[in-house]
Amino acid sequence: MKRVITIIVVVLVVLAAIGYVLTNNKKKAQETTDFIAKGSGAVAVKTADVERKEVNLDFTANGNFAANQELNFLSESAGRVTRIFVSEGDRVSKGQVLARIDAEIINTDRETAEATYQNAVRDEARYQSSYATGGVTQQQLDQAKLATQNAKLRLQASQRRLSDANIKSPINGIVNKKYIEVGAFVTAQGTQLFELVDVSKLKLKVNVNEAQVANLKIGNPVQIQSSVFPTDKFTGKVTFIASKADETLNFPIEIEVANNIKNSLKAGMYGTAVFQFPKQAPTILVPRTSFVGSVSSNEVYVLNKSKNTAEIRKVVSGRILGESVEILEGLKEGETVITSGQINLTEGTPVTIIK
Repeated sequence: MKRVITIIVVVLVVLAAIGYVLTNNKKKAQETTDFIAKGSGAVAVKTADVERKEVNLDFTANGNFAANQELNFLSESAGRVTRIFVSEGDRVSKGQVLARIDAEIINTDRETAEATYQNAVRDEARYQSSYATGGVTQQQLDQAKLATQNAKLRLQASQRRLSDANIKSPINGIVNKKYIEVGAFVTAQGTQLFELVDVSKLKLKVNVNEAQVANLKIGNPVQIQSSVFPTDKFTGKVTFIASKADETLNFPIEIEVANNIKNSLKAGMYGTAVFQFPKQAPTILVPRTSFVGSVSSNEVYVLNKSKNTAEIRKVVSGRILGESVEILEGLKEGETVITSGQINLTEGTPVTIIK
């Protein structure tokens, strides 16, 4: 019996609490309604003056530096490493020999291919002479020519393998990692040898919004700042602008940055791109919140100052500049637009301005 009474008491308390919350919410809603409708049925609104202002298109964007070229260098010939000429951190030039593979077997193959080719050349010459006197047929001569061509291709392939025994750098850069040691055996399937990085130029990858990307072009100069080297000045140029926004509705941008003589900037560091544009002529701007629904509606409410009423106005919008929108047609300097409360307005609705 006591348990039943306890349950009833708890239920009554919960119902009382719910009733209190609902009553309190209704009271607040009524206060809001009274506030909006105060002043002889006029709708309370906020406004902003239509002004002609200078437009500043400059902006900054942060990102990470990436190497201009980064290469995981793989072996192309099989053999045992006999010499390594570089260490990690060494600067190398394109074509410089980094290591050497034992070329004894490869050299033997090349000598065999050379002998086969020379023999095929002599055979072709004999067949050519015999063909002139009717000693061999055209088919036999063609087969001799084909044998010579095949022998030449095998010789070229063996010479290429012999050349590949000297592992040469394909780019200018720095040896970031060395994966082999003297005595190690590498395969023709691609054993990892070195990681080469070129940081004489870097790529700064940043994201910009739709309003910012509209002002960018390939080749635009960009000033680059690094918090690690605040006194150093770096320059770059825009080399890539994405044609499609990412999932955050931003556009990836790549900027090619020239490093300094000391190659102070490293791949993976943070950088700031400073985008600067020529000074813009003053233009009419209104707050973005002035538009009914969204900017794409091209409709705003204008305050009729003599009657204190709202009047709908068709406009032609231009660039979206942060929280402001450029107006190309439909508004004049000195007019007043309504920036809040539009949901309660229709043509000619009386309004009262909230300061």
